[in-house]
Parts: sequence; C-alpha cells; structure tokens
Amino acid sequence: MQNHPWIVYLTAYLAERVRRAREAPTRGASAVEWVIITAIIAGVALGLATLIRTLVVEQQAEIEQSFGGGGTGGGGDGGGGGGENP
Repeated sequence: MQNHPWIVYLTAYLAERVRRAREAPTRGASAVEWVIITAIIAGVALGLATLIRTLVVEQQAEIEQSFGGGGTGGGGDGGGGGGENP
C-alpha cells in the first residue's frame, strides 16, 4: 500500500513543505505574536486610564471638600448695586 501513487505523491509533497518551512528565513513577528503584543499594550493602556481616572476623581473630591461642597453658587448680590455707598 505504501507504493500507491497517491501515498508516494503526498509523502514527497509533505516532505518538500517541511523542508521549505525549516529553511525559510524568519520575516518578523507572526500574527499570533502581534495579537499578544497588542493585547499587552491594550491592557497597559486600560490600566493607566483607570489609574488616571481614579486619581482625578480623588482630587476632585478633595477640591470640593476644601471649598465646602462646591456647586452652591456665589453669595453676592449679583452686582446689581444694591444701593449701598462705599
């Protein structure tokens, strides 16, 4: 059965493919390597974005607390010249 023409052909074909694959020069990163690199970069970017957002929210809360809650508006008379003379 090993002398069947199809088996001889497939054996020779596969042997040639393996030889070419072993002798082929490497030409940069493969698709899997690019996916891994991209996932690492995306993870770092997401982590940094979360860290920056947390720091900004903490600073915002600290600033609001130092101004007595903030967002309550001014306490003046609106600049309408309430009839007082300096």
